[in-house]
Amino acid sequence: MLNCFILNLKMQLHLNTYGAYLHVKDAMFDIRKKQPDGSWGSASGVAAQKVKSIWLGPGTALSSDAVALALRNNIDIVFLENNGQPLGRVWHSKLGSTTRIRKNQLEASMDSRAMYWTRIWLTQKLENQADFIRDLKKHRPQQHVYLSERIEKIEAMKTAITALDEPMLSDTVVGTLHGLEGTAGRLYFEVLSSVMPSAWQFSGRSSRPAVDVFNAFLNYAYGVLYARVERSLMLAGLDPYVGFLHRDDYNYKSLVYDFIEPYRAWADKVVFTLFSGKKVTQGHADAITGGFTLNSEGKKLLMEAYNKYLEAEIIRYKGRNRTRASILLLDAHRFAQEILGKSGENVELNVEII
Repeated sequence: MLNCFILNLKMQLHLNTYGAYLHVKDAMFDIRKKQPDGSWGSASGVAAQKVKSIWLGPGTALSSDAVALALRNNIDIVFLENNGQPLGRVWHSKLGSTTRIRKNQLEASMDSRAMYWTRIWLTQKLENQADFIRDLKKHRPQQHVYLSERIEKIEAMKTAITALDEPMLSDTVVGTLHGLEGTAGRLYFEVLSSVMPSAWQFSGRSSRPAVDVFNAFLNYAYGVLYARVERSLMLAGLDPYVGFLHRDDYNYKSLVYDFIEPYRAWADKVVFTLFSGKKVTQGHADAITGGFTLNSEGKKLLMEAYNKYLEAEIIRYKGRNRTRASILLLDAHRFAQEILGKSGENVELNVEII
């Protein structure tokens, strides 16, 4: 059976089975997989007008006609590594907006606006972490003291970031911010591990490779979120490579790593819910040298829950009902307008994870 999945909403085509092939038939996307006997497995015809993006995992392929159909319909094609990290993308060559946004972005990265936005992104990230623990605390009275202590410590890190009285992001300030963020992160993931079923408890964050199944799921979820953030920034006319806190390393998408911080809790919550809800088994991940990686069944389990959370669930945001995916794009456009000085005043992001 062909094990790729189509996510409706406007849909994403997510191919993650080795040998899956995307081509064009009758002016529609057609998904197939060659069987051991040489025949082709079940095909799925999808109209281009219904597709938002195409995600291709290792061992999958597409035709030049499929690329052309995607480009003509402004469909994003993303190539994912096995751990979910975006390896590259094919998209049309037009800018998402005026080049003036990118010029102002570069100027902002070297003045006080860099410090202002970095403080917003990091404090919101830590607030979301503390809020997640508060939510966990409601259902775990036996751990109230422990969880309250961790919330208090993370809040202290957030307060320390807010209290930094520095107008610019000097190397010293960047080091301090990374230290505070890292300390909060260690406390946060200690909590997530402690409230997990004993079989799934883990020792902190790990990647490349994940040393446990939980981190394998989380790495894939973060990788997909990186691709979503990059797309939102590009649509808003921003340069993913010109960041503020994460600086100018070679081929490093600094702004993606800056902008993603408040939204990481979305990935955390989806992955944690799958584990705490006993949806995950050892069969969803494969052992590799030094750790684990998600297999096709694990990716399917994660992406079905993840896309429902991002694309289908409605939450109240700034007085309107929105999906989390639309919030990400809205906030990217708001940030671009702030960079241009068009909003009139700076408005903090307020990303809810519940």
